[in-house]
Amino acid sequence: MPISDCEVRDPRIRRTRQLLQGALRTLMQSKSFEEISVQDIAEEATVNRATFYDHYADKFALLDAMVAGGFHRLLHAREVQFDGACPSAASAIIEATCDYLAQIRAEHPDCGDKNAFEPLIDAAITSAIRRVLASRPDPEHSPLSEIAVTAAAWAIYGAARQWSLSPNRPPVAEVVPQILAFVFPMLLQANPQSGPTKLEPVNSSL
Repeated sequence: MPISDCEVRDPRIRRTRQLLQGALRTLMQSKSFEEISVQDIAEEATVNRATFYDHYADKFALLDAMVAGGFHRLLHAREVQFDGACPSAASAIIEATCDYLAQIRAEHPDCGDKNAFEPLIDAAITSAIRRVLASRPDPEHSPLSEIAVTAAAWAIYGAARQWSLSPNRPPVAEVVPQILAFVFPMLLQANPQSGPTKLEPVNSSL
């Protein structure tokens, strides 16, 4: 699975996408996403509008790539893979989701339920979680159930999001096992080959 859409062989494509994502990230430090135009992004990245549209359909696609790419890089750095039946790997995905959301909240403290930025984050990270859950390290394994994987991805993100918005949120180490307890049965349903699996307490060293 690609770490991000910036991880391509062509160095020109890679550099341009890195410039565009970096430009959006820089602009969002001083402007809301709604205020940022494609022209703003192109100028900040020192490219023209035509070059922007060679890589992304619009600023929403760029944001999706930026957010999902950051999440995948975090998972890659932690060497997280999910085979459909491992509670520890599922815990690592939940932990990474919480950590990534906490990072976004720190970088954009004004984002919340009433900000147009929030639904975009919801969609980008949930889609990224779903791709990780649906990936199969062993190509001989059957694909996971799409319905169960989608439900589990939204459950992980929804719980982590609620945690990230809590003013007095508990440590990640406390919330990960709670989320795992109701998400892991969904993942077992997604993987019929796993058979009955007893969910043991996971010692998350965070």
